Amino acid sequence: MNDAGGAMPDTAPLISTEVVGSCPVCSGSERARIAAGQDYEYESCRNEWTMWQCRRCSHAWLDPRPADRELGVIYPRHYYSYDFEKKINPIAVKGKAWLDRRKLAGLAAQLRHPPQGYLDVGCGTGRFLRMAEKFDLPRSRIAGIELSEPAIAALRADGFSAECATVEASQLVRTGRFDLITMFHVIEHVADPREVVARLAQALEEGGILAIETPNLESLDARLFRARWWGGYHFPRHWHIFTLASLTQLLRQAGLEVETVRYQPGHSFWLFSLHHALKYGRCRNRRAAGLVHPLRSLPALILATGFDILRSWLGFHTSAMMVVARRRPAQPG
Repeated sequence: MNDAGGAMPDTAPLISTEVVGSCPVCSGSERARIAAGQDYEYESCRNEWTMWQCRRCSHAWLDPRPADRELGVIYPRHYYSYDFEKKINPIAVKGKAWLDRRKLAGLAAQLRHPPQGYLDVGCGTGRFLRMAEKFDLPRSRIAGIELSEPAIAALRADGFSAECATVEASQLVRTGRFDLITMFHVIEHVADPREVVARLAQALEEGGILAIETPNLESLDARLFRARWWGGYHFPRHWHIFTLASLTQLLRQAGLEVETVRYQPGHSFWLFSLHHALKYGRCRNRRAAGLVHPLRSLPALILATGFDILRSWLGFHTSAMMVVARRRPAQPG
């Protein structure tokens, strides 16, 4: 085995794919191949995947990508986001909750008034929905959409407005009005980011804000592990990888104005990059790979988180960028 791939076991299936073609952000046709890799996290399939970058707007996308009928394969039942609280150390769970509370409070402060309606896209088990109750919002004005039917059923039973749907098919997005919408590490998974952002922009009240957090292709770890091992690729589940320029262009196309850019800890991307290189690279060392797995090693997670927090404080760009954009108020007359 070498760095060219072939890492997956022969028992892993070869799944069907679909061609994407031109750039999903600017429709540009000129592109460059920047990376190739396999599903190093779940070994769900043995396909070799290719990431391309647009020469015009700098956006990167997977092409070909898994066919829609293969989503159940690439998102297995044990996928980490379905019950991540059970998969990582309780100390790490508390640390993440502290970071998330600070993040949501900072967004509310940027809104300049307590939110009157909140939507979390890809709400999971409702962590951010429960945090939003501190804004004195009734649960009927706190909404979430997610593709896990059990998670949505539990949130509905607790009185939240919750829907099992994509953004494109969501009735909450179509009819609701929100002054705060968050989308944390979701846009990289969607088929058509232009349509998703356009629909969310329409669901915003005038002056409302949309916060998108997503992997940053221009980060240090992305550059170091660019050709194959970078954890931010999350092959084959991340269909889009943005630069600040391409995400800004996407938001402006939807009539939103970027106000702030913040860089969050990208600890899992650092650790998965090291894990993939150690487990599947030329000098394979599965024991060493296990020591840096972000869901299994608390010391490695603490070190990587502290490293990125320090880098962010010093003004460096980490691998998790959060771009906050506002819907412009309508012009009089």
